[in-house]
Amino acid sequence: MKLVFPTLLLALLSPWLAADEAEYSRGQQLAQQCLGCHGETGIAPVTTNPNLAGQNAEYLRYALTAYRDGNRKGGMAFIMQANASSLSDSDIAALALYFSSQTGRDGSQP
Repeated sequence: MKLVFPTLLLALLSPWLAADEAEYSRGQQLAQQCLGCHGETGIAPVTTNPNLAGQNAEYLRYALTAYRDGNRKGGMAFIMQANASSLSDSDIAALALYFSSQTGRDGSQP
């Protein structure tokens, strides 16, 4: 009887877990476009570029959407606008999930 609840809970959560895994994998594939400036797992190889690893997913979605829509200015915004211009909302969500799931520079897990 004790196994019924965990088994039922896992059965109910499985579609969401599988969806998150698929979104994570898609984000990992999309992130290949970002590795030149932000590093393979979101740790920038150049100190003047921002680290994305471990960053808050909501912030990443906000920033990428603002770049894509041309609402974010300054700094290197023109580069990000060009890179983000073809991203869909779904692409942005996948990238945010992937980078927010990575270990940050300080070694902390999100």
